Amino acid sequence: MRRLIVSASVLALIGGGVFWFVTAPTPLAPEATANLTGDAKAGEAVFWAAGCASCHMAEGAEAEAELVLTGGQKFPSDFGTFIAPNISPDPTHGIGAWSIETFANAVTRGVSPDGSHYYPAFPYNAYNKMALQDVVNLKAFMDTLPASTAPSQAHDVGFPFNIRRSLGGWKFLFESDDWVIDGDLTVEETRGRYLSEALAHCGECHTPRNALGGLERGEWLAGGLDPSGKGRIPNITPAGLDWDEADIVGYLTSGFTPDYDSVGGHMVHVVENMARLPESDRAAVAAYLKRVPAVAN
Repeated sequence: MRRLIVSASVLALIGGGVFWFVTAPTPLAPEATANLTGDAKAGEAVFWAAGCASCHMAEGAEAEAELVLTGGQKFPSDFGTFIAPNISPDPTHGIGAWSIETFANAVTRGVSPDGSHYYPAFPYNAYNKMALQDVVNLKAFMDTLPASTAPSQAHDVGFPFNIRRSLGGWKFLFESDDWVIDGDLTVEETRGRYLSEALAHCGECHTPRNALGGLERGEWLAGGLDPSGKGRIPNITPAGLDWDEADIVGYLTSGFTPDYDSVGGHMVHVVENMARLPESDRAAVAAYLKRVPAVAN
């Protein structure tokens, strides 16, 4: 019996050590951003492509108020309700005091300033494919925006999902910085992939998820249930979206479909963001979507 207890204790220690190692946050090397300087003008395009204001502005904000990244919007899911934080330049309640390194770790690694994991409701599993220069440019632009003193609200997430350390296990299982669509892409398709898979994080909404919230990459952009439990997010592979490239560009510019319907829901902000980018970027997204494998869903 004593030998069994000792053996069980040793196995428990080993298991705990493995868990602690596997679930540890993995920040960037300090030198990764050390020699990079931000360009706020270039960062504005990154800001709109990445959809930062869509999630982090106040609920119902319009026009210039959309640039006040006060947070507070709620995003319900099967795991709880996530509440967007204040990411304005306020040094106390926002991210004004963050260094470039801290910001890059948050965006591309999902690691908070105190070294804990962020929930993947923050789409770092897409942003991890961003060029670090774009990340630095984004921070430079965000530093020019209005500050908000509104404190961030805590997520409404219960046990066991409120154990932040366990998110390291989620990252181990599901996080990937590999491109989904690979192969011999044109320059335009490559740009479209960067916009779609990294900056605009299209897959975060348009790809189905498994029971643990991991993306089913084999069904990339094939649509699925809305995380709020209301309705479905459409399939935008060629099996579900038969528009030609000009139709896609037109939709991302004006919000009107080829059938004269208009954009609705969360896509309203996506179209508004895309319309601020050069037309060449919208054409690149359209070219990319035509390269995505057709998946019936």
